[in-house]
Amino acid sequence: MTFTSRLTLYALIVVFGALAPQRVAAQTRLKDVATLQGAGTTPMVGYGLVVGLNKTGDKRQTIFSMQTLANMLQRFGVAVPPDGIKVENVAAVIVTADLPTFSRSGARLDSTVSSVGDARSLQGGVLLPTALRGPDGQVRALAQGPLSIGGFGGGSGGNAVQVNHLTVGRIPNGTVVSVGSTQAFGPSEAIVLALNEPDFTSAGRIASAINNELGAETARTTDSANVTVRVPSQYRNSVPDLVARLEALTVEMDSVARVVINERTGTVVVGSTVRLAPAAVAHGNLSVRITTRLEVSQPGPLSERGETVVVPQEDVDISEGDAQLLELPETATLQDVVRALNTLGVTPRDIIAIMQALKAAGALRAELVIL
Repeated sequence: MTFTSRLTLYALIVVFGALAPQRVAAQTRLKDVATLQGAGTTPMVGYGLVVGLNKTGDKRQTIFSMQTLANMLQRFGVAVPPDGIKVENVAAVIVTADLPTFSRSGARLDSTVSSVGDARSLQGGVLLPTALRGPDGQVRALAQGPLSIGGFGGGSGGNAVQVNHLTVGRIPNGTVVSVGSTQAFGPSEAIVLALNEPDFTSAGRIASAINNELGAETARTTDSANVTVRVPSQYRNSVPDLVARLEALTVEMDSVARVVINERTGTVVVGSTVRLAPAAVAHGNLSVRITTRLEVSQPGPLSERGETVVVPQEDVDISEGDAQLLELPETATLQDVVRALNTLGVTPRDIIAIMQALKAAGALRAELVIL
């Protein structure tokens, strides 16, 4: 099996910037790596009902969904006791969305709908109008519309098939802002840019790029996460124009050497800055295979006391692969690591164990993140 096919089969992802001996610096827009301090988002949450399900909604033991349905029907003049309702096409859900800082009334946002009962699927459902509240309890938006699940499910009689997660969906542009943000830009003498990933090297490069654009001593690094920019006199009353000019700047960002491992899916992501100290890696495998065959033993002809019995036949087969020892020299780059692991013919599961062992031995000069 080739290394490419093994990538496809085991979902091994190796990410690297370039395999050339000298890594080419990647230029990134400032707007993609930093945001204006104070220009965050406000989380909103609401409780509502999804209707139109095909008998995949909440069961009777989910009391609160039936109570909610009864309360809604009473508002329309239909008096029904909650314990007298038996509906399987309704599901109680929690609706969440993020309100950007400078959103105004009438803007449309995406929202996420999640089941809170025992509904089996929200496929084909429609969210009834649901009020979304901010942290202060004030209603900020109204969400409604058909759900997009991104999967499907079906089956009956104990046979079913399901693709993706069916109890969480999204409503694109289904949330209408009713109370927008009151924050606005005013005259200012300085603004602060907050890095998405704090790093002293990256913050210094951002400050240098801004100084090259606006003049010396315009920007300075406050710490690893913030860069303070002195607003030039021509932008004192038009700070948004200055922010738009800065967002288009390209900077060379630095990153921490990191290896991300997901043991549940067998996914390994190796950053381009990962380095190895001198190390030797041995790879071998031991497989044990146990098979059971059921054979039927019958008595001879004309036997009066004989019985037919099932006799299990068990076979145990043990095989061990040829172990290999590979030496990794100092200053090994990602290209060397990939080539070495390919030479050993390891699988992603083996790579996970090798990476953890290299980190424990102090040879892996990177942060190991296990999901």
